[in-house]
Amino acid sequence: MNNLQKLLLPALLLASAALPVHVYALSDHNSDHDGDHHDEHQHDKEHSEAEGPNGGKLLTDDDFAIEVTIFENGTPPEMRLFAYHQGEQIDPKEVNVQVTLNRLDGSKDLLSFRPENNFLVSEQVVTEPHSFDVSVSSTFDHHHSEAEYESHEGRTTISDRQIALSGIETESAQSQTLTFSDTLFGVIGIPEDNIYQINAPYPGIVEKVHVNTGDQVKRGQTLVTLRNTDTLQRYTISSPTDGEVTERHISNGARALNQALLEITDLSSVWVEMSAFPESIEKLALGQDVIVSDLHQHEQANGKVTYIAPQMTGGHIARARTTITNPDGHWRPGMHVKAHIQTGTKTVPLAVKKQALQNFRDFTVVFAQYDNTFEVRMLELGESDGDYVEVLGGLKPGTEYVTKNSFILKADILKDGASHDH
Repeated sequence: MNNLQKLLLPALLLASAALPVHVYALSDHNSDHDGDHHDEHQHDKEHSEAEGPNGGKLLTDDDFAIEVTIFENGTPPEMRLFAYHQGEQIDPKEVNVQVTLNRLDGSKDLLSFRPENNFLVSEQVVTEPHSFDVSVSSTFDHHHSEAEYESHEGRTTISDRQIALSGIETESAQSQTLTFSDTLFGVIGIPEDNIYQINAPYPGIVEKVHVNTGDQVKRGQTLVTLRNTDTLQRYTISSPTDGEVTERHISNGARALNQALLEITDLSSVWVEMSAFPESIEKLALGQDVIVSDLHQHEQANGKVTYIAPQMTGGHIARARTTITNPDGHWRPGMHVKAHIQTGTKTVPLAVKKQALQNFRDFTVVFAQYDNTFEVRMLELGESDGDYVEVLGGLKPGTEYVTKNSFILKADILKDGASHDH
């Protein structure tokens, strides 16, 4: 401790003793905090005025004081305590302290301490969020002190009416099955087996063509009437399938030899020819589910991966294919589409909705709900499927958390001046 601190410390201790609302012995005072979030922030603001030489909370009991700080500069957060007696800093080995951090969810973090240099350091990490009611129990020279104070951050309390008006929705954090997908672009094509070339079985003269290009035909419908030039007998050719006349190569009176007369195409199902780059092709497998959508998101159709090309094209693209039904003719050959391919699933023990995430300080958080009080939970995140995100740490299973309009809570906290001072 430098000379200036030695001169100022007695004054600080005297000033803090005159502020019983900040720090107090449990035997002498009781908290009358009513849960209103405005009062919480005002209380924290007042409490910060009882500041020790190291910038921490100064807890005084007659001529004994403990300064509470949380140190997290390049190390996991730890609590450091500085002890004073009659304005002088004392050897940390002469003080025995235990601290309880009472959290909003009812859990208690018990901190024990060991001496290091000129302070006591907690043997446990002070986990995020650093929002709790702090109880300090200390013994020095046969004198026992009990003190408590509030240290809240990322916390707000709002009424039922405000919750309803804000459209805040919640759900319980639990296990989820993540579904991973990859998006490829593709083009609608015609299945090779759905194209029918109509030929004359015998040489003859075309007496009548009964259809035109673009006509819809049914299986068994008469397409052409011919007369056999060898037997002079009349015969007809019927459609082998339901479909559309896509080409017509003959006219009435023409001679039919070995050429195709008509082409009938069945578009009741179509191919989707998809383009996959190397990073995508490695994820693909036959049988994977595919959702095909047009570029305007008007229609969707389901299929499965039925073909993956064994080689890449000159543009380092591989072809993959699915087949989809086309009962209304929406999927026209040549149409460009998007295909969302389910490349895998993973069941995780805990996940939250991606839309629930907010940024708070340097963390990604969700807001946990306890009755009308909401508080940040700093998350360690894993994989995401776009809808849910795996939670690796920072949230207990079963916690009710805000899934919709959590930004309102963040704005309410920031409005009141969120801080991370200890």
